[in-house]
Amino acid sequence: MNNRALAGPRRVCGQPHHDRTGIPFCGLFWWMALCGFVILAGCNRSAPANVAATVNNRPITYAELDKQYQSQFGPENQANGDQVMIQKLEVLRTLIDNEIMLQRAEKLGLMAVDADVEGKFSELKAPYTQEEFKTQLDQRKMSVDDLKAQLRRDLSVQKLFNKEITSLISISDKDIGDFYAANKSSFNLSEPQIHMAQILVTATPDSNVRNLKNDKARDEEQARRKAQNLSQRLRQGEDFAMLAQNYSEDPNSSQNGGDLGFVPESALEKANAELRRTLMALRPGESTAPLHTAEGYRILKLITREPAGQRELSDPKVQQTIREQLINRKDQLLKAAYYEMARNDAKVVNYFVNGIVGASGKK
Repeated sequence: MNNRALAGPRRVCGQPHHDRTGIPFCGLFWWMALCGFVILAGCNRSAPANVAATVNNRPITYAELDKQYQSQFGPENQANGDQVMIQKLEVLRTLIDNEIMLQRAEKLGLMAVDADVEGKFSELKAPYTQEEFKTQLDQRKMSVDDLKAQLRRDLSVQKLFNKEITSLISISDKDIGDFYAANKSSFNLSEPQIHMAQILVTATPDSNVRNLKNDKARDEEQARRKAQNLSQRLRQGEDFAMLAQNYSEDPNSSQNGGDLGFVPESALEKANAELRRTLMALRPGESTAPLHTAEGYRILKLITREPAGQRELSDPKVQQTIREQLINRKDQLLKAAYYEMARNDAKVVNYFVNGIVGASGKK
């Protein structure tokens, strides 16, 4: 279930503010301090009751923030004190981004209709019995109405992206030919290879994470829960590349939809026997359950298996591989730019940050 599916200035209370997207983030505390200072010094307004933030004067309540926080981190969360506040700042940032995008979808008349919502709901529910589906919702602290409301938001934002981003992406035959010419040697396979993609979730936050949601697990339990949630969403039919872009914590592959390129079969000899058996048993298009490795939890997808030898540009699979890679790159760039443009145009007041910085100044 997509929780809303990316550089430049952002405006908070009319002041410019630079933050994270796909480029390295300068630090959550820096953002928190600056944003709080701007609100305190530039806005000088009292917070409305029970309102954590506003986007173009539309409120995001503390009840919404707490509900989303519980859904994401759950009752088993071991964090306390300052760590909880940091987590809530990140959750609120996502809610703000989601609200910005939803308002743009509304403005352009792209809101999902009831038929869209019911169709997606039936699709998500289909793999489960009634009891299993209820268990899934209970684990995420959601009701059926909550899920349908989320689906309406998600589908609306998808429509927005399709109109404002996907429709703008055009990859020509020349683009494909130029890429092949510049990378021809990489299409000469000296031995059978497998084309893999991955989603990585680690237990240790990394400032170099560049996924579109700036989403990072902060300990072992959060990493496990996040990996299981992503695996579940894959089983429900969500796109692997999009989930990798949004949530994978591998800074080297998340921007390319988790694409790891071609891996020689001999490289699998270095993997442990269980992992090797799992990968060799996959069919093209299939992905693994979360695998606990030294680096963290990995979900691996087999894209294709290729025999040894030079693969020519005339091969449709070569063209398709190049086209998908170029589309992923362009999609990542346009989404990052679109998010920043939208933030820049929005009037955001973050009262939650204001309260944190204000309370700190009184000590």
